[in-house]
Amino acid sequence: TVLNLVAGLLEPTLGGIILDGREVAGPGPERAMVFQNHALLPWLSVQQNVALAVAQVESDKRAVAERVDYYLSLVQMDHASQKMPHELSGGMKQRVGIARALSLSPKVLLMDEPFGALDALTRAHLQDALMAIQAELGNTVIMITHDVDEAVLLSDRIVMMTNGPSATVGEILTVDLPRPRDRVALADDPHYHKLRQQVLRFLYEKQRKVTPLKAAGQVRSKLRA
Repeated sequence: TVLNLVAGLLEPTLGGIILDGREVAGPGPERAMVFQNHALLPWLSVQQNVALAVAQVESDKRAVAERVDYYLSLVQMDHASQKMPHELSGGMKQRVGIARALSLSPKVLLMDEPFGALDALTRAHLQDALMAIQAELGNTVIMITHDVDEAVLLSDRIVMMTNGPSATVGEILTVDLPRPRDRVALADDPHYHKLRQQVLRFLYEKQRKVTPLKAAGQVRSKLRA
């Protein structure tokens, strides 16, 4: 729901969302979404899937092609530009989905559990790729994740949500780990573990006090990275 509100796909029943001093009143190219299931059109090639997005903000054919090539290269998928979605692995499909979203040059990249369906190694590779891309482009990323380690590794700030259906902001944690971040080095970093424990404490201790009979469901509490 949070991402749908920011994306302009839902209207808030109370209050509003402000981006760069303007209220969000609907979808727009300054906000791009990456979905959990990649959402590629199966009848279009990798190049065509990304070009479809670029055509929303660029009309010159040569400029469209150059932009598509650049963003596919950014996610290391330029070698597969003519492949069809069914020829790609899950991680490759997500890379194309990220390239398609970035090709709009959004001010805010919205990611809805984009790595949740991937195996651990592919997930780690894409997390590293996302950090490198964000460092190069400097845009804002809002990610929904249920993975504590992913949230601490990727975030500058974690907004912890209580359980639904009437979810609210529970706590906001600033992640002041220096960048660039190395997951192997962080494994021995006491401050990383302290931040991780703070998130876990919210998920288990504070949530259990609110709904003690539903302890098994507390791990569903959402994290926004």
